[in-house]
Amino acid sequence: MAEEVLQLALHNALAGLESILVSFESKLSGSDDYTFLLRELGNRSEYEKAIKCFNFAVRRETRRTEQGKLATAMISILGRLGKVELARGVFHTALNEGYGKTVYAFSALISAFGRSGYCDEALKVFDSMKNYGLKPNLVIYNAVIDACGKGGLEFKRVVEIFDEMLRSGVQPDRITFNSLLAVCSRGGLWEAASNLFSEMVDRGIDRDIFTYNTFLDAVCKGGQMDLAFEIMAEMPAKNIFPNVITYSTMVDGYAKAGRFDDALNLFNEMKFLGVGLDRVSYNTLLSIYAKLGRFEEALDICREMEDSGMRRDVVTYNALLGGYGKQGKYDEVRALFDEMKAQKVSPNLLTYSTVIDVYSKGGLYDEAMDVFREFKRAGLKADVVLYSALIDALCKNGLVESAVSLLDEMTKEGIRPNVVTYNSIIDAFGRSATSEHVFDAVGIRESLADSSSSLVIKQCIHGTAVDREDNRIVKIFGQLAAEKGGQAKKDCGGKREILCILGIFQKMHELEIRPNVVTFSAILNACSRCDSFEDASLLLEELRLFDNQVYGVAYGLLMGYRENVWIQAQSLFDEVKLMDSSTASAFYNALTDMLWHFGQKRGAQLVVLEGKRRQVWDNVWSNSCLDLHLMSSGAARAMVHSWLLNIHSTVFEGHELPKLLSILTGWGKHSKVVGDGALRRAVEALLTGMGAPFQLAKCNLGRFVSTGPVVTAWLRESGTKNLLVLHDNRTQPENTRFEEISNLRTLTL
Repeated sequence: MAEEVLQLALHNALAGLESILVSFESKLSGSDDYTFLLRELGNRSEYEKAIKCFNFAVRRETRRTEQGKLATAMISILGRLGKVELARGVFHTALNEGYGKTVYAFSALISAFGRSGYCDEALKVFDSMKNYGLKPNLVIYNAVIDACGKGGLEFKRVVEIFDEMLRSGVQPDRITFNSLLAVCSRGGLWEAASNLFSEMVDRGIDRDIFTYNTFLDAVCKGGQMDLAFEIMAEMPAKNIFPNVITYSTMVDGYAKAGRFDDALNLFNEMKFLGVGLDRVSYNTLLSIYAKLGRFEEALDICREMEDSGMRRDVVTYNALLGGYGKQGKYDEVRALFDEMKAQKVSPNLLTYSTVIDVYSKGGLYDEAMDVFREFKRAGLKADVVLYSALIDALCKNGLVESAVSLLDEMTKEGIRPNVVTYNSIIDAFGRSATSEHVFDAVGIRESLADSSSSLVIKQCIHGTAVDREDNRIVKIFGQLAAEKGGQAKKDCGGKREILCILGIFQKMHELEIRPNVVTFSAILNACSRCDSFEDASLLLEELRLFDNQVYGVAYGLLMGYRENVWIQAQSLFDEVKLMDSSTASAFYNALTDMLWHFGQKRGAQLVVLEGKRRQVWDNVWSNSCLDLHLMSSGAARAMVHSWLLNIHSTVFEGHELPKLLSILTGWGKHSKVVGDGALRRAVEALLTGMGAPFQLAKCNLGRFVSTGPVVTAWLRESGTKNLLVLHDNRTQPENTRFEEISNLRTLTL
């Protein structure tokens, strides 16, 4: 009978539902049938009909317990549909009318708030239970822990709730631990997740596929892909077999770590084992191919996905837009963005952020402004990703004061900057021509340090009028378009830059925004652009107060304390090894550039050799070829010396060199024009200065070649080895004590 009522309800308008329920009232068997109706209507998103059915049923039910069951079901259904205010209304009505004072009703509302990310509201409901004389049980604690996880509450606070649960004598179950693991997975807290995973064994709690998948997600987000592989490999021995979610998690983890070959190999294994792909798998794979610039294969995945009955969704389009954008394929981005809207796939905040970022970095500011206006018409509110993209575009065009002005606007809008936002500004302050106006750097630093100010200094704001957010951004795009014409920018060098960087870094520290390896690389790049050795050493010395492990290593190498800090440096290199390959290579490039720039060339050489040993650059050298195309100028020159010394040893050990020797620079990391890269020019000057017998290949302007016999003859010359051996301009005796700084707080990368 309930099934028949359901079909009639679905095929009739809301207004006719009351008469249907009345006609079947005598044939329905109490709250169980009505609960079935509520659930099935909810599954079809017919929440208005579900509410009408609930009101009808609860009026006719006289037993409080049954009314409470109906209320709990209705609250849960509305929570699943994201209708939290309606769920709150049902809950309060139930409380007021005397049938809502049950742990199940409270649990349902807590879960409803949790699903929508309203963690604070969920905690208020949890805390209010004691006012009604209710003692939280396992169901309640599981609901509130799950809600806190979904609402983004920090792990420390969730653990406090877990500890309270244990003190209350409530023993956790698998659902409890799965929810705790989910909190860890959202933050990539792989070590905490490992401890929880082990605790389940200690408590004798069985782990299921959800446990493993959530644990793997935390480990992957923490960048520990080798550990993740070991965990996945042990699953079959526990009679738990990887499913599509397991594989999707691993593939995504490898992709985010830059290990694309491992990701694709795992995908092939997935297909070989007959594991059916879901939408997440297809989108992850498509994203990998797009990032690699392999668009034909990406489009093949799109077609395969559509053949499987899955239409392209917003995630699919976002991946393709980002991939085409990174390759500078602006026509394809424009066509894809138009196709997306024609296919009735609504762009989301990430879509608009991606397209605006792509156009901004490509100098297409009018197009970026049009997309921003469309974004505003769509009724969306800018988030930290969009603001960070705009700030980055301003910084890369030297408009640092405008970037700082936008940072101020962002904070006034209640949007908290993240490490990406600050990295862009730090990097820009370190450029040789940083800002469109000379500014009061002391004022910047003082204002940044003043917690009562809104992060940014009034002196940095170009103009005093407070415009609306959208008008300000439109004006900024206009400014970018004008700057594209090549207006001169004034240099803000030396100590002014240093004060700005220190002020921003201090503010990051106050806001507990943790610097990452990109921050470190940006600061090292700033050091390389400093006017003098004294400026660079001053900057690093000041930054040691924030983090002596990271900046102490850089400062020690710069000042010639290499023997004293090398063990500490090894620990830093171990941390960097956990990063993805592009981030790790950026770190080594930045560190060696700084050391080479200030004459610490032996230190630079040791750093690049450490990078080679740790395989930061794949297949960088062989006996016949040195590949420098992923290296910066300083790293490449240090590596040339190392490679030539290596083949020098080969010659003096009596071995023959290969017939042809090559040094590849490609276009170079910083090149803009084919055949005229900064890296090629730097390597050419180095080889010429040493008298090394290498010439540019006629068919490849980024390749230097020579023959084995010619290089052998040059290496055997008496003065060649002295040319190849590098030295530091500044050295300190090995027993000299490296200056300690008191009250240091070490921040991990």
